[in-house]
Amino acid sequence: MNKVALITGASAGLGVEFARQLSERGHRLVLAARRKERLDELAKELGNARAVAIDLSKRSAPSELLNEIQTAGEQVELLVNNAGFGMIGQFANLDASRLREMIDLNVGTLTDLCRAIAPGMIARKSGAILNVASTAAFQPGPKMAVYFATKAFVLSLTEALHEEMKPHGIRVTCLCPGPTRTEFGEVAGFGGNGMFDRVAMNAGEVVAAGLAALDKNHAVVVPGLINKIGAAGTRFAPRPLVRKVAGAIKY
Repeated sequence: MNKVALITGASAGLGVEFARQLSERGHRLVLAARRKERLDELAKELGNARAVAIDLSKRSAPSELLNEIQTAGEQVELLVNNAGFGMIGQFANLDASRLREMIDLNVGTLTDLCRAIAPGMIARKSGAILNVASTAAFQPGPKMAVYFATKAFVLSLTEALHEEMKPHGIRVTCLCPGPTRTEFGEVAGFGGNGMFDRVAMNAGEVVAAGLAALDKNHAVVVPGLINKIGAAGTRFAPRPLVRKVAGAIKY
């Protein structure tokens, strides 16, 4: 079977940059996301990629995607769980169905894909998983409560998988970027925020840091000095203070 790197959320932002950098490394790629036209354009640009248009927030999506890959005679040697989105607003005022869609995508689909490919990787004693979380994973996030909670799940799960799969030769890394110049803010509802624009990293830097950490099988990587300091600081500050500071952020 042909070995491939599967990238979810590949139609924009970090996903596009993952595709470009992994393509440069010589990987054959499967690009999965909802926006077919964008995926097709990217696959054409790269030459060693193919697109699978799929709504990954649907509960049946992970099994459908992996069945499609298997039918194509491919096996996932590298999984990049990048798909996800956030929403800003008071928890009680946000659309309940949209919140559930966020949980299903950020948590459910990521977990299902990891679980589905892990046995094969263990049997082959080769493979790698890179899960994209966020610096949001290190503290609660008033006004983005569910998003922060989903990323805390991703961080915890990935660290656990890192330990479980290390003896089998499988590399597992959690990438925790801070503000990054992508479409994330526009989708979440705070696009064009001046503070975030000033401290945001570009997608290429973030992806390069994630892949370098995966190469070295680091459990967690936080790109950028400011982000590292912020993430580490939440470990030592009193929890009530951490909540208040997070809640005071102006998105």
